[in-house]
Amino acid sequence: MKKSMKLIASTVFAACMLIPATGVSAQDDFKDFKEKQMSQRGETFRVMIETTGLAEVTAAQEGLEIRNQFDTNLFTTDVTEKEFSFLQNMPNLKVEKVPVLSIQIDPSSLKISDEVDAAAASQSIPWGIKAIYNDNNLSQTAGGNNIRIAVLDTGVNVKHADLYYNAEQCKDFTQAPALVNGSCTDNQGHGTHVAGTALGEGGDDRRGVYGVAPSAKLWAYKVLGDNGTGYADDIANAIRHVADQASAQGVKAVINMSLGSNGEASLITNAVNYAYSKGVLIVAAAGNDGYAEGSIDYPAALQNTIAVANLENKIENGTYRVADSSSRGVTRTAGDYVIQKFDVEISAPGTAIFSAWNNGGYATISGTSMATPHVAGLAAKVWAENPGYTNVQLRTNLQNRAKANDIRSGYYAGTGDDIASGFGFARVR
Repeated sequence: MKKSMKLIASTVFAACMLIPATGVSAQDDFKDFKEKQMSQRGETFRVMIETTGLAEVTAAQEGLEIRNQFDTNLFTTDVTEKEFSFLQNMPNLKVEKVPVLSIQIDPSSLKISDEVDAAAASQSIPWGIKAIYNDNNLSQTAGGNNIRIAVLDTGVNVKHADLYYNAEQCKDFTQAPALVNGSCTDNQGHGTHVAGTALGEGGDDRRGVYGVAPSAKLWAYKVLGDNGTGYADDIANAIRHVADQASAQGVKAVINMSLGSNGEASLITNAVNYAYSKGVLIVAAAGNDGYAEGSIDYPAALQNTIAVANLENKIENGTYRVADSSSRGVTRTAGDYVIQKFDVEISAPGTAIFSAWNNGGYATISGTSMATPHVAGLAAKVWAENPGYTNVQLRTNLQNRAKANDIRSGYYAGTGDDIASGFGFARVR
């Protein structure tokens, strides 16, 4: 979807046919304006530009470099504040800033293991994995054959001992002007941790971390930078790429997005709808803005995305407890077991989760980011056992599993479909 070419703003503006009384065309105006800026261009940010009334947008020698192109008349590019203001005044253009999304963790909860081998040996099966399998004596996990889990994140250390054999694709969507195959470097750690929970397979010595579905294949898509944030257009590009890859290869794919923002990004909404229509299941972190009503983040808030809440390793009222920090849905859509926009759907372990880390070792961290891959892994495991399922049927199966394990502890949690835990805790059994 990315184009390694220069989109000429002057061409767009020429097609708009704005000719001032002075006889100087709009494209010349912008060209002169940008040339004056180049020596002191300074900091840039991402914008989405949508043209109207044009049959097509052509490329030429100078102008704005396309970051992502989504259709003939819609693309993104990086501009300065002055360029942004200039573009907003051009005719037949809709120009708006592209939202930024971030990982969904509690930074204060991060604890990197100093004694790697001892730590891994003691937690090969972390508490969350035992909980989702409903087996405190679990010694090994299984399942996920032939299913792809696409981890859209800060990248993944695909050479980690517990992930090496699972890695099938490694791609970087954060580099302009085109995605980079064979590169998904995780300098942050978050993406590696997420992947370990979803499909870690314990390593050759079986002393490493086990995830929910260790036989699933990993598509490691870097969409966030080393600071844990990324632009919506890169994420949308990756979502669409998963759908296209799954369709081209005839495989089933689950997307894990342990990321979010407070506002909706149309690029991501459209990409989610596209992937869902292509048979992909999308799972996303509900967010860590709780426990106020209506605090759920996007893209988890979207109807075609499974929003995952964070459970603590604490039993109250006979069930695990929804973490205070976990974002909540809205009361008006609660209680009916029907997923609408702004609904939390499923709960999973997300507090003090032990998993793989980008340094080849392990770390413990908390957040809805950590809860989400439990559900993505479960989805892969169930899909492998029921290969005839569509993504919609798979989602129904997960919802039914959640209904069977109601969560009744935590702010706004109660019997049935609630705004804290959704349908409940979906488990293997």
